[in-house]
Amino acid sequence: MKKDSYKVAVVGATGAVGNMMIKVLERRSFPVKDIVLLASGRSSGRTLEFNGREHPVLELKESSFEGVDIGLFSAGGSISAKFAPCAAQAGCVVVDNTAHFRMDPEVPLVVPEVNPEQIANYTVKNIIANPNCSTIQMLVALKPIHDVAKIKRIVVSTYQSVSGTGKDALEEMLLQSREMANKIDWTKEDGLNKLWTGLKPFRKVDTNVYPHRIAFECLPHIDVFMPNNYTKEEMKMVWETGKILDPTIKVTATTVRVPTFFGHSESVNIETEKKLGAQEARELLRKAPGVKVLDDPSRNEYPLTALAAGEDFTLVGRIREDESIDKGLNIWVVSDNILKGAALNAVQIAEILIRKYL
Repeated sequence: MKKDSYKVAVVGATGAVGNMMIKVLERRSFPVKDIVLLASGRSSGRTLEFNGREHPVLELKESSFEGVDIGLFSAGGSISAKFAPCAAQAGCVVVDNTAHFRMDPEVPLVVPEVNPEQIANYTVKNIIANPNCSTIQMLVALKPIHDVAKIKRIVVSTYQSVSGTGKDALEEMLLQSREMANKIDWTKEDGLNKLWTGLKPFRKVDTNVYPHRIAFECLPHIDVFMPNNYTKEEMKMVWETGKILDPTIKVTATTVRVPTFFGHSESVNIETEKKLGAQEARELLRKAPGVKVLDDPSRNEYPLTALAAGEDFTLVGRIREDESIDKGLNIWVVSDNILKGAALNAVQIAEILIRKYL
């Protein structure tokens, strides 16, 4: 017999994504009978608000999932590796936001606007994987184009905000920015020249999170380097696109960390089997689920991270034909990496799960 409400656990509840998951559950009126907020022992004693009430944060244990229907995990890969199987064994369906289960052939990897039918396969391990944030927004934008014109190749460059690394990275960027700004006397005529000549010493600004300074800099380095000299973040986009959308699509990626606070941007170039004009692509995207088109160059209208902040939709603009090939398109894709890139995608999966399968 179908339930009217569900017991939901949020693992990593005190983190940025876990906190956003709680807010999204509330905002979308997910039928929560009881919410269990779980984190490390350091967070025990804290409370978080949900639906107007304060709820205690409990220490995550192997026994935490008794009677829990759905577990939203976002506490790191090692935590998911240890505790997601425990939750699944207890009868809880896990929606995992880490990379740990994404490429497991027995675990569905789902973007609700792209391959919601894969949720049906959760029964193999009682686990569903949330894709990488940069993959999610790209595929939300590309799915309607692929359905009509069949994409052969994707070349993507990402411009990913510091929030994707976490709170420590945000603090480091702010500290470095202040340190650099305070060393330049802008009131003097030679201030700009000093900035120019002073960049060399700024290479020595203290760094803890990233291997180089992130303030006023772009780092073409997200996650570890692989034997093929791609980073793991770049290969995630390759692997996940094949699993979610179409394994025949050729993908190459360059992922870059940029000194913005929230929101990831992507320059996406695609080659299709069928020629698709920019206006036709624009109309397809206007009708696509989860997409908002902002594309009016005459008014300087295009997606920005400031516009994506707090926005459920993936923003798409700068839609134009690639003049270097016969069947190519360029698009610019921006999304809130904490919201759609993580928390919202997980809750959308849970919504389909209770509507169709539980």
